Amino acid sequence: MHVYALVNGQNHSLKQVRRREIIRAGTTVEQMVRAIADMIVTGQMLPGDKLDEISLATRFEVSRTPVREALRELGAMGLVDREPNRSAVVTKVTETYLHSMFEAMAELEGVCARLAAERMTVDERRMLEIEHRASARLVHQGAEEDYALHNTEFHTRLYRGAHNEHIYELVTQSRARLAPFRRAQFRLPGRLAKSYDEHDMIVTAIMRADGAAAAKAAYSHVEMVSDASVVFASAREK
Repeated sequence: MHVYALVNGQNHSLKQVRRREIIRAGTTVEQMVRAIADMIVTGQMLPGDKLDEISLATRFEVSRTPVREALRELGAMGLVDREPNRSAVVTKVTETYLHSMFEAMAELEGVCARLAAERMTVDERRMLEIEHRASARLVHQGAEEDYALHNTEFHTRLYRGAHNEHIYELVTQSRARLAPFRRAQFRLPGRLAKSYDEHDMIVTAIMRADGAAAAKAAYSHVEMVSDASVVFASAREK
């Protein structure tokens, strides 16, 4: 049975209406970026594979406009290469290049954790600890997707807690490029529990206002994430 709604004087199925609402809100682009990025990182799409706009538009049930935007964002993340008048193709992200990005990320996160330990307000520290403790439930449940969302929020709290807008801009830009690999790590056995323990060391140092310990814990945490994520880059290179 089809349900219709009146939009601009014309009948449209609710499915069509919702699809258009999603496109206007920009969430379809975000969903496509995430879905395609995950397929690239996990090897479902390989270096050199073509990303045809029409095929992607059909697959995600959208017009070609949001597809182009998604491909543009994937290009900015370094996962897709697109030359003028040619189809976009999946790029080759080497283990060496990935390591260099994580190395830079570790330095930035270390700075953020140190400054957060020194500058976070009492309320910011309390919320960081509360949210961290609450995430233990996700670990016990093995809720990878939910924990990945928590992980993003956790690190954002650190970046905001540094109270430096320029550093916040740099670190969030770097995180955006590494996001698919940071999500992929949670597919590895035991990674949720290890991530929680690493977060716990960061939170403990921040609650004690120990900047040096917080920086060391955050740097080590990103190194661990790098080691976990490089598994996918190694698999893609074979």
